[in-house]
Amino acid sequence: MASKPFNFILFISLLSLVVGHGNVELEKYPLVVSTWPFIEAVRSAWRAVDGGSSAVDSVVEGCSTCEELMCDGTVGPGGSPDENGETTIDALVMDGVTMEVGAVAAMRYVKDGIKAARLVMQHSEHTLLVGEKASEFAISMGLPGPTNLSSSESIEKWTKWKQSSCQPNFRKNVFPANSCGPYHPINYLDLSDEACSITDQNQKPRLLHVGLHSHDTISMAVIDRMGHIAVGTSTNGATFKIPGRVGDGPIVGSSAYAVDEVGACCATGDGDIMMRFLPCYQVVESMRLGMEPKLAAKDAIARITKKFPNFIGAVVALNKKGEHAGACHGWTFKYSVRSPAMKDVEVFTVLP
Repeated sequence: MASKPFNFILFISLLSLVVGHGNVELEKYPLVVSTWPFIEAVRSAWRAVDGGSSAVDSVVEGCSTCEELMCDGTVGPGGSPDENGETTIDALVMDGVTMEVGAVAAMRYVKDGIKAARLVMQHSEHTLLVGEKASEFAISMGLPGPTNLSSSESIEKWTKWKQSSCQPNFRKNVFPANSCGPYHPINYLDLSDEACSITDQNQKPRLLHVGLHSHDTISMAVIDRMGHIAVGTSTNGATFKIPGRVGDGPIVGSSAYAVDEVGACCATGDGDIMMRFLPCYQVVESMRLGMEPKLAAKDAIARITKKFPNFIGAVVALNKKGEHAGACHGWTFKYSVRSPAMKDVEVFTVLP
């Protein structure tokens, strides 16, 4: 009989070691990472995931908060008017477990971008819906609308831009160059003297119209208590964009990407350039091959700057060990993190 207590104690000791090891592993999770110092959005996602919500639900919660707060005037309604003065929304959500994606682009009349993206994932076999038809789908699935996405601030910004002859803008190789149009393409086969003089004026660097407060995205990654990962993005795009323009926000692999057994990536910046390189897909695949987050992030940015040295943008890499790092070019970048080891959200600064 004396051996039974000993065996029981031994069993409890071994069990404690196993459970203790598990606790060490779980101390990394949950984890929330987001582009920029969007602290309230990260807090919102953290409250959700720390309370037991899934990674997907927590990402939606975090990005929705940023939309409601109209972060930097570049997320949610009320910001970034296009050439016609209208605000539209791009958003994406991706489940790193199932690899399901839902996204909306150039969506009009519906303010809840990330929730609309999740509805696409939940209630359609599609990945991406665009324009007014995306709005119709979102409203039919229960989101409020139609809603005017403009604000007094966005209209005022657009009015001043119109008064400045619509400069700067995203047009190139068109005439008249310094006006609000209507625009016509320059015919290179029959250049007039006027067209020749205009051509030089049209070769403007992208730095003029892509900047911190004219073009921004919340891109967020969450690892939940089960160790599952998801990403989401939301943006109202580039200020004074050509109507119909879609940035990298709803493009999977560009603005965000997640693979459950590897990690995730979040990105922000000049989406027209970034989507040509799918930097977040590249980051995650580099980490899959064993590259640490810092090197994976730097490598993805370097691939872009090799072709576009004036590019402005940044990525954040996050692996399943809970390690994270950022890389950027053309600006000083900041990203936000909340982990079990932190009392509140912490902001990390990345120099170009």
